[in-house]
Amino acid sequence: MNEFELIRRFFSRPTADGAVRLGVGDDAAVVAPTPGHDLLLAIDTMVEGRHFFANVPPATLGHKILAVNLSDMAAMGARPRWALLSGTLPDSDPDWVAAFSGGLFALAERYDVSIVGGDTVRGSRSFTLAIVGEAPVGCALTRSGAQAGDDIWVSGTLGDAALALAAMQGHITLDSTTLTALRTRLEMPDPRVALGVKLRRLAHAALDVSDGLIGDLGHVLNASSVGADVELPLLPCHSALKTLLNGANRPLALRCLLAGGDDYELCFTAPPVARDALIALSHELALPLTRIGVIAAASGLTVFDEQRLPLPSLPAAYNHFSNGLRP
Repeated sequence: MNEFELIRRFFSRPTADGAVRLGVGDDAAVVAPTPGHDLLLAIDTMVEGRHFFANVPPATLGHKILAVNLSDMAAMGARPRWALLSGTLPDSDPDWVAAFSGGLFALAERYDVSIVGGDTVRGSRSFTLAIVGEAPVGCALTRSGAQAGDDIWVSGTLGDAALALAAMQGHITLDSTTLTALRTRLEMPDPRVALGVKLRRLAHAALDVSDGLIGDLGHVLNASSVGADVELPLLPCHSALKTLLNGANRPLALRCLLAGGDDYELCFTAPPVARDALIALSHELALPLTRIGVIAAASGLTVFDEQRLPLPSLPAAYNHFSNGLRP
C-alpha cells in the first residue's frame, strides 16, 4: 500500500459528529466549535524505544497515543472533540495497521472523538497525535490556581506503570497476575475525562500525572507560587508497591511511586469545603479519589514519611533528554 491507500483503508471512517464539516481526505479538516466555548489544544508524541517497546501489540499503541492526549483534556476539564494523527511507519503491513487503527478507534468511539485528519510517512516507528477539546468560556482548569490551604488530591493509584516497566526490564520480579494487571495500566491507561469535566466546579488547579507525581505537582506549585506538604503513607498504590515500600526494594518503590510517570491520573487541588462533594463524586464515578496533602503558602515541596519525617531527598522527575526508555 502507498500512504493514500493506507489512510483510506484504515483511517477514513464516517463520523456522526455534525460539527465535522470536512474530515479525513482533504488538505485540512473543517470543524464548527460550540458557541460559548473555548478551544483547548494538546499534542503528544510516542517514539519506539523511548515510549514503547518494539514488540508492544499495535492495538495497545493505538489506544495509548489517544489516551495520553485525552488525559491532557481531562486535566483541563475539557470535553475532547477532534484529533489529528501523524504516523511514521517502517512498512505498511496491513495486519499491523489494522490492529493499530482498531485500538485507536475503539477509544475514540468511547469518548466521541472524531479523527479528522493526519499524515503517514515511512521511517522509524513513531506517532504524534494532536487533539482539540472544548470547555465553556473561562472554565478550563489550569495549573496556576492552587491556593494555600487547598487539599491535594489524586485519582486512582500511582506507580503502577513504573512498577510494570521495572519488572519488564528485570529490575524486580512480580507474579504473573500482578504483572499482567500493572502492564495493562502501563500500556492501556484509562483517561479520567469524566472526572476532569466534573472538577471544573470543584478544583482550583489540576494537571495529569505523566512524568511522576513530584515533577508534575511541582509544575502546579511553580505556576501558582505556592508550596506543598505531601504524606507518603496516604499515596494510593497497588498492594505490590506497598509491600516493596516496606522492604529492601524501598528505593525502587519510592521512584515508582513519586517519579515513575505514565500514571495518567489527575492531581488537583481543592478547598477543604469541597471534601464531601469530592467523596460523593468518587462514588458517582466509581473512581478512588485520595487526599494526599495540603498546599502551603511557603514555596517548596516536602514529602513526609511514615514517621512524619521529611524524606531527605526526592527522586528526580522523568527527563526525556537524560532518562532512558519510558513507555
